[in-house]
This record gives sequence, structure tokens and C-alpha cells, in this order.
Amino acid sequence: MIPYDKRSGKIWYNGELVDWSDVKLHVLSHGLHYASCVFEGERVYDGSIFKLEEHTSRLFHSAKRMGFEIPYSEQEINSASNKIIATQKVENGYVRPVVWRGSEMMAISAQQTKIHVAIATWEWGSYFDPKLKIEGIKLNISSWRRPAPDTIPWDTKASGLYMICTLSKHEAEKQGYSDSLMLDHQGNVAEATGANIFFKDKNGELHTPVPDSFLDGITRRTVIEIAKSKNIKVHERKIKPEELKNFKGCFLTGTAAEVTPVSCIAENQFKVCEMIIDLNKSYQILVKKKKAA
Repeated sequence: MIPYDKRSGKIWYNGELVDWSDVKLHVLSHGLHYASCVFEGERVYDGSIFKLEEHTSRLFHSAKRMGFEIPYSEQEINSASNKIIATQKVENGYVRPVVWRGSEMMAISAQQTKIHVAIATWEWGSYFDPKLKIEGIKLNISSWRRPAPDTIPWDTKASGLYMICTLSKHEAEKQGYSDSLMLDHQGNVAEATGANIFFKDKNGELHTPVPDSFLDGITRRTVIEIAKSKNIKVHERKIKPEELKNFKGCFLTGTAAEVTPVSCIAENQFKVCEMIIDLNKSYQILVKKKKAA
């Protein structure tokens, strides 16, 4: 795989299309040292960004919660996102808008820093091995927990919140798993390292944790809508780890993960059932519907 700093083309950077290799930030940028940085992850399907407006709105919400203002309008960011995928000729890939504080101040306080914005895009396939998306991925249970909601801006896509996700995923991979299940601060099931989680019970109903200390994913909400349109009952509730043994199916949802079945979480085994396969098919139809229309 080509390192991301060695790729070619253009990146939208502070209002300009800049050569990929020339997009730089200073080593003393506040965003690097103090995690004053927010971002989004978006999918391109057949040349169109799925739910672009919702992603951009969340980017602005994240920035506001982090105490800084993006120096462009939401419409300007939407236009720039569409412009960069057209420039890069990305048909099926990923878009990464990122916003961070600059290098004017280097201390905890950073009121006078410039706010930088960049949008990059590249062709990108499945987040997990395609074979595993059929058979189901394996998760361990992380030793790290999601922090209490009064300790972090939990409803943002801010870079600092992903530190324990990286630690958890690395730990899982060392143990032979694809990803890790994270619990919340109270010991309830929360999410995977970069995706929300659903469970199917013996009655064909879905259960998913209440997103009160972790991100309520755009894909999560989309899959709930799809499930309800199929008259599948969805329970949003607190789920204890000891309940895992009672569920028959499990899957993850996320912009990167899309709908990915899970075959096991630690010693708990799940089947890749028809419901999960059908939800994935319906999701794939939906994300490409706009282009087809």
C-alpha cells in the first residue's frame, strides 16, 4: 500500500487545491499536541458522497463543541468535498475532511490559533477483508472503556477520542481478532473501535446500545431506519456483557465498516443469518440509489 504522504493528485487545503505532497502543517501545531482536531469519514459510491450534508453538519457540530469555528460555511465544505472527488476522479472511495488548530500558540490555551481545513479523498474498498465480511469478523473485549460523558465531548468526532480505539484495535490484532468490543464507563456494551454494534435475538428482533457516551453513527441511524421499514423491532437500550451469550446474531455498522457481520465476541458465537445479509443488501442498494436515480 502506498503511504498516504506519498500519494499523488490534489487535496483541498484552506480553500485551494494543493498538490498532495505540498500539503503540510507545522510540527508545533496545536492540533497535533493537544488534539484540538475534528474530522469526518465519508464514503463515495459511484462518484457520489453518501449523506454528505449529514456528515458536514456533524463536522460543524464537533468543531463547535471543541470551541472553534470553521472559517467556511457548510455549503462551501459540501462544494469543496464534491470538487475534490471530481478532481481526484474517485468513484468508490473515502473522503476525509479534517479541521485543526494551527501553530500560533503552543500551550493549553489556544484562543488565537488559526483554524485550518483540509479535505482529502482516495479510492478505497472494504474496511475489513471481504472474506471476513461474509464469514463474520471476530472481536475481543477491550481492556479500555469509553469515558463517562461528563469527562469528554463524547458526541463529537474528535481525534483525541480515538486514542483508546487505536490501543484497543492493536491489542485485538495481536490476539488474532479483527476488532475489539468496547464497554462504556459503567461496564455496559458500547461499540467497536470505529463502528456501532447490533445484536439479533431468538425472536428476530434487534438490540443496540443507547449512544449516550459514544457517537450515534450516521450509518447506525440509517440501518435502524432500514430495519424498521422491514417491520423489524429495534430496541435501543443498555446491554450487559453477560447478555452476549443469549444473542443469535451480531453485526457492526459504520461508514467504513458499512454492515459487517460478527462471528464471535471472545467466547460468544454468532451466526451470519439471513436478516443480517438482507440488511446489508438493502444498505448497499440505498447508498447507490442516488446515483442510479
